[in-house]
Amino acid sequence: MSVYIPVSLRNQIREFDRNRCRYCQRRETLSGIPMTFDHIHPLSKGGVTSFENVCLACRACNEFKGDCVTAQDLFIQEIVPLFNPRTQKWHDHFSWGDDGTRVEGKTSVGRVTVFTLQMNNQVIVTARRR
Repeated sequence: MSVYIPVSLRNQIREFDRNRCRYCQRRETLSGIPMTFDHIHPLSKGGVTSFENVCLACRACNEFKGDCVTAQDLFIQEIVPLFNPRTQKWHDHFSWGDDGTRVEGKTSVGRVTVFTLQMNNQVIVTARRR
């Protein structure tokens, strides 16, 4: 579903997010594919179009996330929320693997986000190697 996001809000988000995916950290300039605007709490679940609820996301993260807001952490067998890039810090929930190509979840929030958004799918890992 395409939603109108005012140009001023788009510009504010692009500047704040530094033209990178707030989930996997991929930069728009490295992927060559424009970032999308992701409603962190989806419109279909009552979210609104505001700075606090919209962030940049690469197409892969946005498509895999869909309208999910929670997922089951298989490690602790509990349903937990996905990472919220407006209220949480990336480094609190994620780290880079030893070779710098894989994102690792440090917390239950990080683990379910990595899994749900398929942040280490082969295409992305290969691109990170470059």
